[in-house]
Order: sequence, then C-alpha cells, then structure tokens
Amino acid sequence: MSPVVQAMISASKSKVLSLARASALVGNIAARQRFHRPLRSPQPISTVSLRPFSDTTSQQRSLLDENVVLTESCVKRLAEITEKGEYLRIRVEGGGCSGFQYKFSFDSNRTEDDRVFEQDGVGIVVDLDSLEFVRGSMVDYSQELIRATFQVLKNPQADHGCSCGSSFSVKL
Repeated sequence: MSPVVQAMISASKSKVLSLARASALVGNIAARQRFHRPLRSPQPISTVSLRPFSDTTSQQRSLLDENVVLTESCVKRLAEITEKGEYLRIRVEGGGCSGFQYKFSFDSNRTEDDRVFEQDGVGIVVDLDSLEFVRGSMVDYSQELIRATFQVLKNPQADHGCSCGSSFSVKL
C-alpha cells in the first residue's frame, strides 16, 4: 500500500474517531441540559433537605453508566493469568471491519487519564479516550474449541459489530 493511501486511511480513521468523540460529548451535554432544570420558585424546607440525596443518587447513576463490568469468567481468567499489580488494558482504535476495534493487552503501568475497574482483586484499565466507546459495557472471557478470548459485550455505544466481536461501529 502506498504511503499516500496509508495517510488517507489514517486521516479518515482520525476524523471518524473525532466525530464519534464529539457526538458522545454532545450527547452528554444534551442529557445534562435535559435533566437540569433551574428552580422557578423557592422550595419548601423539606424538599431542599432532600435535594443533596437526589444529587448523590444521580451522580451514582451516572457513575454506574460509566462503569465497565467484568463477568465471572473474566474475573476468574484474570486471576489465573495476571500477576499482582497487572491489569488487562482495553483500548479502542480505528480499524477492523466495522470501523473501530477493541485491543487487549496486559499492563502494569497506569497513567493519570486511566480509569481502573476492579473486581475480586483483579481489574482492567481503560484510558479516557477509549472509555467514551466502552462505558456501560461488559467484559467477558470466552473459551471455545477454536479460540479463547476476552470480549466486550453489551456495549451501549456500539451500533453493531462484526461476527467475531472484535470490531464495532459507533452510534452517532
């Protein structure tokens, strides 16, 4: 493949990734505006005293929507193959047959923009850019006759994926 074609493909992937991030960001802003209503009149004291509790609940709900859940089989396999301080890193990159693909690797280094999701002493690490594409998903370990693999399942950010489960397209 010529360098010009490679550059064009790389630029296209970069634009799609930027559009998907912008779409996710706009969706988050629209959701915040939809659920945030300014006070029109003073509230009774009893309602004001309940307000912090409802804010905490909505914050917890948004954190749950952002979480990445590990299945029992994923936790079990990670416990078998990882060492202390080592995590399964999930990255989303442009490519694959559906536009974006999941990349899995093991990593003991974390950066300041990484989010860690732990369960029963094992965990996964997702950088903030990739988190926009996998928040609310489930990570599973599947072992079949022809392959054994970690997979991202039930991804609410994905429109559809390929048959092998390693790539997906983003809901816009």
